[in-house]
Amino acid sequence: MPRTIETRVTEEDKKIETSLRPQTLSSYIGQSQIKEGVSIAIEAAKARGEALDHVLLYGPPGLGKTTLAGILSNEMGTHLKVTSGPAIEKSAEMAAILNSLQEGDLLFIDEIHRLNRQVEEVLYPAMEDFCIDVIIGKDSSSSSRSVRLPLPHFTLVGATTRAGLLTAPLRDRFGLIYKLEFYTVPELTQIIMASADKLEVTISLDGAKELARRSRGTPRLANRILKRVRDYAQVRYDGAITGEIAVEALDMMAVDRLGLDHVDRNILSTIIKKFDGGPVGLDTLAAATGEDPGTIEDVYEPYLVLNGFINRTPKGRVATDNAYRHMGL
Repeated sequence: MPRTIETRVTEEDKKIETSLRPQTLSSYIGQSQIKEGVSIAIEAAKARGEALDHVLLYGPPGLGKTTLAGILSNEMGTHLKVTSGPAIEKSAEMAAILNSLQEGDLLFIDEIHRLNRQVEEVLYPAMEDFCIDVIIGKDSSSSSRSVRLPLPHFTLVGATTRAGLLTAPLRDRFGLIYKLEFYTVPELTQIIMASADKLEVTISLDGAKELARRSRGTPRLANRILKRVRDYAQVRYDGAITGEIAVEALDMMAVDRLGLDHVDRNILSTIIKKFDGGPVGLDTLAAATGEDPGTIEDVYEPYLVLNGFINRTPKGRVATDNAYRHMGL
């Protein structure tokens, strides 16, 4: 049975990704419009001696939102504090995090759309007026009162795969909002060549291009595939990755020429065979494929829609003619 490339992130993958991440804007490949806008904002903030404006980054997973947050911190010469929406359950926890920041620090909140409403409301005055409101005494007591405490000027960088789930009051408080797009094959080829150099892997240009074509426009997956193909080349050959070895390894790993893996093909096959090409609702599709609805919507669907395999309609997901041809049906 062929091995497959897992789209989900393991702890080992996180360590690899951290070591391969660029540290400066000049070494960050792709997303040219975002780089230009961020570069101008950083230069202006430094010239004024102010903290960078709050930044919201959104787009499919694996495109470099966390990496870009680290670069912003490095370019501004400030400390980076990292947390995530699901990790902050109480407003007091958010207040404690904000109170621990120093002047100019950058607070990165991943999956910011998953903050609960009470926690989110603590951010409103913090982002706008750089202060937090603290209740002294019990809420039900007549002697309780609200005290406004000042905060150092900081930068909040929020990352989300589902910008539509952000509330309008929170979204409107971000001064810089950027959508990360899927990467082109030439951009991914550069990323793979740079990562191979860091990993001390010998790879030909043809080999890098083949990996790039099958990486679904996603740097995270490109680096993960590079590591798997490196292992294959090391065990079966002399360790160097050529175009032929890359094709052989990726075919064995069940990653096809457009980067679709077994889950992608299962989704397309299910829509076509079980539901006559659709339309089919997300929850029904998830139950039929055994996948989580959020995983389908956030991880797999964006690439399938981008490549014209699936159409989203008011009645549900519909397989396109491209899907039938790609699946040989």
